[in-house]
Amino acid sequence: MRFNGLSLVFLLAAVSVARAQMPGGPPSVGVVRAQQTAITETSEFVGRVQSIERVSLTARVTAFLDQRLFTEGTEVKQGDLLYRLERGPFEAAVRQQEAAVADATARLANANIQLARAQSLLATPAGQRSNVDDAIANQRSLAAQVASAQAQLQLAQINLDYTEIRAPVSGKISRTNITSGNVVSPGSGVLATIVSQDPMYILFPISARSLTELRKRYENKGGTNAVVVKLRMPDGTLYPHDGKIDYVEPTVSPTTDTVLLRATIANPTSAGAAAGQQIERTLIDGAFVSVVVEGIQPVMALGIPRKAVLSDQQGDYVYVVGADDKVELRRIQLGQSTPETAVVAGGLKDGEMVVTEGVQRARPGIQVSPGPAAPGPASPGPGVNGSGKS
Repeated sequence: MRFNGLSLVFLLAAVSVARAQMPGGPPSVGVVRAQQTAITETSEFVGRVQSIERVSLTARVTAFLDQRLFTEGTEVKQGDLLYRLERGPFEAAVRQQEAAVADATARLANANIQLARAQSLLATPAGQRSNVDDAIANQRSLAAQVASAQAQLQLAQINLDYTEIRAPVSGKISRTNITSGNVVSPGSGVLATIVSQDPMYILFPISARSLTELRKRYENKGGTNAVVVKLRMPDGTLYPHDGKIDYVEPTVSPTTDTVLLRATIANPTSAGAAAGQQIERTLIDGAFVSVVVEGIQPVMALGIPRKAVLSDQQGDYVYVVGADDKVELRRIQLGQSTPETAVVAGGLKDGEMVVTEGVQRARPGIQVSPGPAAPGPASPGPGVNGSGKS
């Protein structure tokens, strides 16, 4: 039999179509057994750093500002002298009140002598009761004048002390708002602000529902005391120090249905610096951070690789391979999960085989050729449940 060129082309095409239509074996998929896994439950929220102590420095007396004795933006210690005001008028007032106290004390001493003399004459024919009464009244009046002069002296000394403005707390001081040579008074406003640096507060709101779940999850382990607070910095790195929740707001916000939580966390220096120089610390008052609330102990939960979980409009599901190697679509409910491991709260049993590789080839009801899935990359550590964000 002879074939021309066109016939040969049609023959080869027919063979190719026939081969393409020949039934092949069941598609291969990689499966993993659902099993109990140690999971560190975590949730993530948006928080803000806040200094524990914040003090606004103001003048307590009216005077010229003589000196500023600190470097702006550096850390100061409690008791450090920061501003010195004009002292001359206040020193003069103290000396004046000291003289007033001395005068009143001398007159009181004389009144005491007069009273003693009148009382000694009362037993003689020359003594009169009225003289004794007058002496007693004079002595008491002068004693009151001494007390008043001493109070005025104390007030003058207080005002003199106010000419030295010292740091009431330790922390970082802001720039000065009023420079030397200006007159300051209690109405001049804030001279500078000091914010404490170590430790710091972390404030973060969570939904009332999340707080209820958190308490229920750890009610047998100490409630909110059984969790560790970690911080994720803006660059994605984890802050090296952990914090503890020390305060829960007693009311729920009526507008956002959230409860404010507060944690305390260390903020040590990141590099040493000499006195008067800038000291670097990681946490800055007012900065936003991601707050990771993590359980102190892992819990056992049914876990599968996160990549096995698929989603549609009806929710989450996985493909399960049965004993007959047939695929079944299984709806599941997820619990506290991580980016690597999905915790299954319902819809899946321990020991069932879940498709993790070749998911695109799996269809409900078809037969597949299951095999062990290749191990994934090592997990870098506990993940964060994205559903926990508030």
